[in-house]
Order: sequence, then structure tokens, then C-alpha cells
Amino acid sequence: MIFSALSYLAIVLYLLASIFQMRNFSAERKTNSSVKFLASGAIFCHFLIVFQTIFDGSAYNFGLYSMLSLMALTIGVIVLLGSFRRPISNLFLLIFPIGAVAVLLNTLFKNHSELKNEIDGGMAVHIAMSVIAYSILTIAAVQAAMLSFGDRMLRNRQLSLIKSLPALETMEQMMFELLWIGLLFLTFSIASGFLFVEDFSGPGVIHHTVLAIAAWLVFTLLALGRKYLGWRGLIASRWTVVGFVLLALGYFGSKFVMELLLN
Repeated sequence: MIFSALSYLAIVLYLLASIFQMRNFSAERKTNSSVKFLASGAIFCHFLIVFQTIFDGSAYNFGLYSMLSLMALTIGVIVLLGSFRRPISNLFLLIFPIGAVAVLLNTLFKNHSELKNEIDGGMAVHIAMSVIAYSILTIAAVQAAMLSFGDRMLRNRQLSLIKSLPALETMEQMMFELLWIGLLFLTFSIASGFLFVEDFSGPGVIHHTVLAIAAWLVFTLLALGRKYLGWRGLIASRWTVVGFVLLALGYFGSKFVMELLLN
């Protein structure tokens, strides 16, 4: 009962924060404190939900919906904290609805995943590195989508919408900052996987590993292209999205096939 109440409270708070931010966006106003207050409440409830889901009694739940919820929580925390020092509040319009959907799915399908009775320290490090890397690179991909949107609006001379967004150069700079940090954590994630994963013949492990390495190559190429060839704008944003899609397919694609299609 408490779990369900927390879940629906988190969903309502996420949606209210999104609505308030949409009003600010439409009126071309800065984010007010009420949005961040609502978001903080949603994230606190979300944290309690994730904690109860993953640490399920004496076992651990690392199923598709629990990990989606954990990643949405991590993304929400990073974006909310980042909004106090950088102009990224308009990311709330995408991040908070995703958080609400993740909470809803986790609530509806909490008991549909196989539980693990134990987990060693090495695998805990690998999981933590993976969640942080995926979360940061997801934010980079969202930033890339907004950069592409802003560029398109500028080309079409829709200046009224552009005024509600940070400067394109600022969005591009933040995207590459996120890319470098996410790439660092993704490197640690892949390295810890090779160190601590004992059996690569398990279902979905090879598929996950190959796509994660492919995403790492895309992000590395993009970072090097930025540094040495001056890649920017639409080229950079499109390759960021490509790397994110590979990463998402590698992890969530594998879990989707194993848990939902193959049961």
C-alpha cells in the first residue's frame, strides 16, 4: 500500500513539475522555485521506490523495469542538480515525464522479474558504473536532440521558440561536457565488465557487450572528431544520438528480449 502511494505521488509530482515548466517555457520565463520544489519531492519519492524495488527482501531485483526506474531516477537527479548552475531547466520537459512513466511501469510490473540472491562487490561496481554512464549519455542525447531542434528553428526563423532555449553554443558545449564525462564512465563500465563478469556465454551478454563497445567507439570517434576536426552542430548531435541508440539497444534491448519475449 505504501509502495503504491509513493509511486502515484511521484508520478503526480513529476507531471506537475512538467506542467509548471511548460508554462514557463511558453511564457519565456526562467524556471521558478516551485518547479524545482515539485521535482525534488518527486525524486525523493522515486528514490524510496527504487530502493524498495531493487533491495527486495533478501534478494536483488535487476529486472528491466527496476533498472529503467533506477536510470530515470539517476537522470532526474543529475539534471535537477545541474539546473542550479547551468541553463538546462528545459530538459525537465523530457526528463520528468520519462521519470513518471518509469515509475508507473515499475509499479505495474514490479514482480515480473527474476530476483538474484547475491551480488559481489565487483558486479556492484560494474552496475554502478553502467547506470551512471547510461544516465549521463542519455542526458547528452536529449541535449543533442534539443540542439538539433534549436538549429532547425533558427534555420526556419522561428525566433519566438529560440528565445525559450539557451544559446546553441551553450547547448553544444554542455552536450560535449556530458559526452566526455559519460564516455569516461562507459570506459570504466566496459572495463569492469571484462574484469568481473565471469560468464560471457549467458543469454544476452555477448549482444550487450558488442553493442556497448560499438557505442563506445562512436562516442570516442565523436570526441576525437570534436577535438581534432572541429565537429559540431548537426553532425555532433546526430552521432550522439546514434551512440545512445546503440547503448540503449545493448542493455535494454537484451533485457526486453529475454524478459518479455523469451520470458
